Amino acid sequence: MTCSKKLNVYLANLAVWNVKLHNLHWNVTGHHFKPLHEYTESLYDDVFEAFDSVAEILKMKEQTPLSTLKDYLEVATIEEVAPRGFSGHEVMDMVESDMKLMNALALEIRNDAAQSDDFEVQSMFEGFVADYSKKLWFIRAMRNRSACGCRKEQ
Repeated sequence: MTCSKKLNVYLANLAVWNVKLHNLHWNVTGHHFKPLHEYTESLYDDVFEAFDSVAEILKMKEQTPLSTLKDYLEVATIEEVAPRGFSGHEVMDMVESDMKLMNALALEIRNDAAQSDDFEVQSMFEGFVADYSKKLWFIRAMRNRSACGCRKEQ
C-alpha cells in the first residue's frame, strides 16, 4: 500500500474514531461516568486535531485526502459501535483496543516514511506513536495493570 493510501486509512480511522469516541462519551454509564466522560472528551479533541494535521500533510504532498463519510467507512479499520449504554469497562476496552490499532498503523507509517526519507511524515507519526505510548500507559495505570508491562517478582 502506498504512503498516501496508508495516510488516508489513518485519516479515515481518525474520522470514525472521533464519532465512536463521542458515542462513548455521551453514553458511558455507571460509577466512573464523570472521569470517563471527561477522558473521552479529551481523546476526541486530540483525535480531531490529528485528523486535521493528517489531511494537511496529504495536501502538502499534493494528494487528496478522503473527505466523505462514505469513503471513510469504506477504508477505515476502526469499527463503529451502535449507541447504547456502555459500562466503564466497555469504554476502556474499546479505547484501548482502538488506540493499539492506531499505534500500530502510526508506527507502520512512520517506518515507511523513514525508509523513503519523508521527514515531515516521519516526524508527525513519531509524535503520534509517542503520544499513544503515553496514553496506553495511562490506560494501564487506570486499570491497575503494571504500567511498565513487567511481571511482578515473586
